[in-house]
Amino acid sequence: MISPQADGGDPVVSVKDPSVLREEDGTWHVFMTTADTSGDWSLAHASFSDWSQANNARQTPLETASGVGTGYRAAPHAFYFEPRDEWYLVYQTGLPSFSTTSDPGDPTSWSAPRNFQDSMPDVVRDNIGNGHWLDFYVICDDSMCYLFSADDNGHLYRAETTIGEFPNGFRNTQIVLQDSRNALFEGEAVYRVQGTDTYLLIMEAIGSDGRRWYRSFTAQGLTGQWQPLADTESNPFARSNNTTFPSGAWTRDISHGELIRTSADQTMTIDPCNLQLLYQGMDPGAGGEYSQLPWRLGLATHTNSTC
Repeated sequence: MISPQADGGDPVVSVKDPSVLREEDGTWHVFMTTADTSGDWSLAHASFSDWSQANNARQTPLETASGVGTGYRAAPHAFYFEPRDEWYLVYQTGLPSFSTTSDPGDPTSWSAPRNFQDSMPDVVRDNIGNGHWLDFYVICDDSMCYLFSADDNGHLYRAETTIGEFPNGFRNTQIVLQDSRNALFEGEAVYRVQGTDTYLLIMEAIGSDGRRWYRSFTAQGLTGQWQPLADTESNPFARSNNTTFPSGAWTRDISHGELIRTSADQTMTIDPCNLQLLYQGMDPGAGGEYSQLPWRLGLATHTNSTC
């Protein structure tokens, strides 16, 4: 659906880690990580009215066009925070950072980065091993906002603040799910299932074949215990063995992405009867240094719904 475009600097080799939302007027916005031949990680934005336009939509580099600025920026997550009538772009700079705007359609309007947390919490430092603290993701219920993160070492973390304090006050960081390093790696996203109090967690794993895939879990409430849903290689949420490709298998990785939401707001609500996943994949024959892998964005549609 979306491939790299030239941005005036070093050649861009990949687009990855997509975050996708749709405004009420029908405009789609995709925020993504880009990597160039020098190994620089940065953010880009594209907008369009129909997915048939996605690959030709202009990709604006946010580090030069907006207050997001230069330096390491990766793994965006975008949403509208209704209580403050403000749009948020969450991303990693080494710390959990964010920018804001009143108009997500204007890529020049994003503010300079601020941090949700100014240092790594002790619980992360004590458990991260040789991993990395990354993939920051925000979701809110009626009274609280939660900041989820991963560590490439088998742990899912959650910090919390009140709706009234947001974006400040994130505290009480704790481990809420753990497994082996490859079984619970990174790329987590959490959604409210429309019309219920059930929440869906999808999180990326590295399979026995070395390829990325998605596991899933559910919980009753955002502080509930996560229970396995489709979480094995033989029964995955999304993996090469339960995905078909109309034009041939262009990827064996179903990697870091987001589900299409019913609205852009902070509740991250999804319609379980109409699931689509915007994800990153790459040529199965590609290899080499991670920053130079040729990631592209694809759109997967759930076809065996029981609704």
